[in-house]
Amino acid sequence: MTEILLTLFSAALINNVVLHWPLGVDPLLGSERRQVHALGIATTCLTLLVGGCGYGIFQWVLLPLDVTALSLFVFLPLSVLLIKPLLKLLTRVFPTLSFDGLWPLLLGNAGVLGVALLNAQEDKGLFHAIAMSLGAGLGFWLVLSLFSDLRQRTVDNDVPLPFRGLPIDLIGAGLIAVAFLGFSGLIKT
Repeated sequence: MTEILLTLFSAALINNVVLHWPLGVDPLLGSERRQVHALGIATTCLTLLVGGCGYGIFQWVLLPLDVTALSLFVFLPLSVLLIKPLLKLLTRVFPTLSFDGLWPLLLGNAGVLGVALLNAQEDKGLFHAIAMSLGAGLGFWLVLSLFSDLRQRTVDNDVPLPFRGLPIDLIGAGLIAVAFLGFSGLIKT
């Protein structure tokens, strides 16, 4: 139980998919302020579904058939097929949030596919895969919220002309990554 909780916290804070591995940067830079929480919830749920289902498919279908090299070609359609029903379900569950226009951001999120591939590669069990998927989704949501707040603060400030737009966003993402490096000494194995 302790190892699963450590995996959850490690995936959210230390080995963050956006900051440690630059896997979910496209939705981070392309999101709007009003859709931050909707995108965070949708990405967390999609990462959890694809990570858990992908691990099951890898262990019970691809591994026995000895076609593990095809895991990328299985996980990618799995994530694409789960986006539309997930967005419909989340629209019913959270009617106050707007999930319109999240399809391309979820489709282009390499973090979802990366977590599924990492779960298959590590092979530490289903609960570990679910904890890692949930932690990665929650970590993405946390970074998305922090980055949205940082972007809002830089809009109101006097930023020099060469640094406006994407350059200041990338500098802010780098500073958030440096701040998250402080969590690396939190868990010792």
